[in-house]
Amino acid sequence: MLKSMTGYGRAQRLFEKRDILVEIKSVNHRYFEFSARTPRAYSYLDERLKALTGEAVFRGKTEVSVNIFTTGGQDAQVTLNMDLARAYVDALREAGQTLGLRDDLSVSHLTRFGDLFQVSREQEEDEVWREVRETALEAVERFLAMRVAEGAKMQADISSRLDGIESAVGKVEEQSPRTQAAYRERLYQKLSQLLETRSVDEQRVLTEVAVFADKIAVDEETVRLRSHIGQFRALLKSREPAGRKLDFLLQEMNREVNTIGSKCQDIEITNTVLEMKAELEKIREQVQNIE
Repeated sequence: MLKSMTGYGRAQRLFEKRDILVEIKSVNHRYFEFSARTPRAYSYLDERLKALTGEAVFRGKTEVSVNIFTTGGQDAQVTLNMDLARAYVDALREAGQTLGLRDDLSVSHLTRFGDLFQVSREQEEDEVWREVRETALEAVERFLAMRVAEGAKMQADISSRLDGIESAVGKVEEQSPRTQAAYRERLYQKLSQLLETRSVDEQRVLTEVAVFADKIAVDEETVRLRSHIGQFRALLKSREPAGRKLDFLLQEMNREVNTIGSKCQDIEITNTVLEMKAELEKIREQVQNIE
């Protein structure tokens, strides 16, 4: 069962004292990279959210956003750093005198300096985490459902393309002996023309054909290619994250197809190889988004 690395999930729950909103989203990434956006007073939630998300996500750049709105009374206390505020006021007034500016400083100007204020909350951390966790689990469930749905679409597309590649392998296996026979016929005719009235050494022709057949033989490549296709299909059905393994297998399949293309000098096989390479490239685009 494939999962896409991209997904989105959202959940919102209303508790006795708090209204909590959790959103989770992810995009492609080679590894699991986590970031959290939580209110400053709730920064202790970050590591817990990372652990919770890490149980469900193995690859992807993942961001969890948490908003907490207090509904059951006041639980925040704002304090002003008076010493720092005085320093700001003195610096501003000194700048005004030096530059000949009118002193219009008011309390509202201080709100522009975020480091002057500190927000603290009287809260029960375990209770807050329990509520956030409950909401986050619902968001993760929806997030995973979207990943699975996208993965199912990719799996269907990849499976269809694998069928096409396997069919193309059959064409190569069928055409390869014909290429050898055609070469034998061309060689025989060429020698006949060169020797004119003299008879052609049949054994020499057979030897040349055997050498040519050995050079263009792709039996090993087609056998390995079929094996890779079988492994690919098995991984598509695996319940474990398979993105990296699929990427590796895809490289091996490309290598076999390239070897077939370099060995064969037949136009039909060349066209078939181009078709396989085009399908492998489309599969590669899909695999880049698989967890």
